Amino acid sequence: QVQLVESGGGLVQAGGSLRLSCAASGRAFSRFSMGWYRQAPGKEREFVATISWPAWITRYAESVKGRFTISRNNAQNTVYLQMNSLKPEDTAIYYCNTDPSRDDYWGQGTQVTVSS
Repeated sequence: QVQLVESGGGLVQAGGSLRLSCAASGRAFSRFSMGWYRQAPGKEREFVATISWPAWITRYAESVKGRFTISRNNAQNTVYLQMNSLKPEDTAIYYCNTDPSRDDYWGQGTQVTVSS
């Protein structure tokens, strides 16, 4: 079993930056491909970025490519999402999960609000 806890969200002006963290508990975390997802008000949850295991290949949604960077530290069981040049349309609750995602791994997420 894996438990995931997201943190690092907040309120930021357009053009600003935030770094999200996802702390994982449970064994075998380092052998999962991990992803970040987000859900904006009134919309379905969508894929944002993923980092594979073991090759650590990254992939991004077109809407965040060039602005967001996903990384991981297996020694600390943590996945990060560095978000730069934030836009109001990035406002959402951000979640981490495995890739592909598992219903029983969703956490509470962390709120990101970007003001214009």
